[in-house]
Amino acid sequence: MPALPWLHPDRANALLDALRERILIIDGAMGTMIQRYGLQEDDYRGERFAGGYDHAHGPGCDHAAPEGHDLKGNNDLLLLTRPQIVADIHTAYLEAGADLVETNTFNATSVSQADYHLEHLVYELNKAGAAVARTCCDAVAAATPGKPRFVIGVIGPTSRTASISPDVNDPGFRNTSFDELRDTYREAIDGLIDGGADTIMVETIFDTLNAKAALYALEEAFDARGARLPVMISGTITDASGRTLSGQTAEAFHASLAHARPLSIGLNCALGADAMRPHVETLAQVADCYVSAHPNAGLPNAFGEYDETPEDMASTLRGFAADGLLNLVGGCCGSTPDHIRAIANAVAGLSPRALPGTREQAA
Repeated sequence: MPALPWLHPDRANALLDALRERILIIDGAMGTMIQRYGLQEDDYRGERFAGGYDHAHGPGCDHAAPEGHDLKGNNDLLLLTRPQIVADIHTAYLEAGADLVETNTFNATSVSQADYHLEHLVYELNKAGAAVARTCCDAVAAATPGKPRFVIGVIGPTSRTASISPDVNDPGFRNTSFDELRDTYREAIDGLIDGGADTIMVETIFDTLNAKAALYALEEAFDARGARLPVMISGTITDASGRTLSGQTAEAFHASLAHARPLSIGLNCALGADAMRPHVETLAQVADCYVSAHPNAGLPNAFGEYDETPEDMASTLRGFAADGLLNLVGGCCGSTPDHIRAIANAVAGLSPRALPGTREQAA
């Protein structure tokens, strides 16, 4: 069966052209920047959620009582209550040199929003996340002719795993299933597409089965529309063992997901750039698609903060690029616009990793 056409051919082809020409810059951490605002419960609730949870209440529902459950910390909700904060952060990264910004939708799935009793907002959150990022990208691109900017619609891993039991006394138990995750992801995906995302990234993957559910949901969404977006995949190596939480090495991770023919595959989070390098090297050797890396700004210190300076992080990632390992690079936890500016300057002029063979990229 022939591949579906691009949903937005001009934007998809502009992204492909840019990837052939240079190393593209992904933005940095959203959460790190939001923390700087010192937001309180009222900020997260705004006017809309000041009195409750904004949905119909059935028998025994306690959502109408605002004191019942705090919303502070639900960064995705800021898309509806303080969207200008999210827009300002996107713009700061774009002005620092980012070519692609990730939507503020890492936890905008029904599984994650259930912690706040806001599952009913999933589609709206994802659509708003893509729309805010789209507006910022278009505004900055208009001011920099010849340098288009792109929206990455982010799908986070959720807080559940389909491969591992959360109960050490019952290794066969699962608190989710493939089908449950597929449905969870599908709602988010439709919102991201409708909001104007240029690509979809399944990111911070610690369980490959979760990622397979997301990729299945993406194919369903594309089939329903008769067109597709480029798809990006980014896993996370969780510790010094060099494996994902579900036990795969970088090479096995790639082998398990290469069938999706992604635009890119890479790694993010969990590790600083130094510790991530050998795993990115592996992907660069085996992948026939583009390779990405957006590591943390080092490892968290005793206070949960990240100490790696923009200069140090940029120097390490320049080494990745100089050795032909990268097509896309950015930052994850602890990174700021200063980190992204330093990284962009460090890799400017270096050639992107060459794709093996003559594969035509498809999502």
